Amino acid sequence: MIAADPAKLLRLIGLGVRGRTVVVGVDQVKRSVLKGKVKLAVIAPDAARNSLDKVLPLLEARHVRVIEAPSARELGAAVGRASTAAVGVLDAQLAKGMLMTGDIQEGRRTS
Repeated sequence: MIAADPAKLLRLIGLGVRGRTVVVGVDQVKRSVLKGKVKLAVIAPDAARNSLDKVLPLLEARHVRVIEAPSARELGAAVGRASTAAVGVLDAQLAKGMLMTGDIQEGRRTS
C-alpha cells in the first residue's frame, strides 16, 4: 500500500464524492472492481479485518493500486459518513492526482 498526504488525499476524495467519480464502501468498491471501473482504491488501515479481507484480494488480483487512508473515521468524514473502510476512484485523472499527493508519483516516492 502507498501512503499519501492525508489532508490532500481527503480533499480529493471529497471532490470525487461531489463529482460522483468515487464509490464508497466495501460492497460498492467490490462491485465496481469486478466491472473494471476502479482506477485506484483508498483503504482505511484500521478497518475491520473482515471488511479488508473482502476487498484487498480482489484489488490485488485485478492489479488496482491501493492508497492507505489515515483512518476509517477520517475517510468516512471525507465522504459524509461516520466511517468507511474503502473508497474506489473511478476517474483516471482524479486517481493520478491522489497518487501524486505527498511526493508520490506513479507509486514511487520521489526524492
